Amino acid sequence: MSARPTFTRRRAIATGAAAATATLLTPAVSSAAAADQSTSGAKPTIVLVHGGFADASGWNDVISKLQYKGYETIAPANPLRGLPTDAPYIASVLASISGPIVLVGHSYGGAVITNAAAGNPNVKALVFIAAFAPDKGEQLGVLLNTYPGSLIGDSVQGVPFTNPDGSAGTDLYLRADAFRSAFAADLPLATTRLMQATQRPFSASSLTDVTQAAAWRTIPSWGMVATEDKAIPPALERFFYKRANSHVVEVSGASHVPMISHPAATTRLIESAVRATA
Repeated sequence: MSARPTFTRRRAIATGAAAATATLLTPAVSSAAAADQSTSGAKPTIVLVHGGFADASGWNDVISKLQYKGYETIAPANPLRGLPTDAPYIASVLASISGPIVLVGHSYGGAVITNAAAGNPNVKALVFIAAFAPDKGEQLGVLLNTYPGSLIGDSVQGVPFTNPDGSAGTDLYLRADAFRSAFAADLPLATTRLMQATQRPFSASSLTDVTQAAAWRTIPSWGMVATEDKAIPPALERFFYKRANSHVVEVSGASHVPMISHPAATTRLIESAVRATA
């Protein structure tokens, strides 16, 4: 393989039924959070987009914290079929939401939100959690080889599949013997064994798909560097965030999944974006 790969709880969002959707997705909040919401005005909807080898359940602890604080929070299932499919799908989710949005992406999800947010005036902030933030015309596989340190390329197993049009595709999985070290080394072994068994593969085409838009050029952004990331090298994350003029925090000792191992820090960064764009 010439380019080294990187990289649910499904929520249904019915097009044309925004009012019903809003009712279904409104979280229960504490009385203190409700009072805070009533005095501070409308809060944005937080949309959390997962990356490859994962599903939306990786956001569970962050969702609980955000809901307690009164934020409507949605974690849609990213199809993981490549940017030409995934970005329009997430864009359709965003289009179903009334009012301001803070859009958060982890890993490959960062590339998805970079494309999906373009042209949507409701997206007020982008938050990248150990994520790709490619520019227009760039490919993730090329970017991943810019800095050393990723273990993903030596940890994946390709599984052929057939696309709806009959063409051949390849799904990428992380092998059981490499999942923890490459993806989530700061989590307990029992946890990573479950994550590996339930991982969602993503299409290898995601590594060669060309980014069509760079929403971070016009939308303020925040970025989290995971200092012990073995999937996306921390140096590459710093490069992305510096180029995007992002507000950056670094989480010492964090693996590629800081939203799981450090949910409080992840939530604080999201709230920083909310406050700055209110």
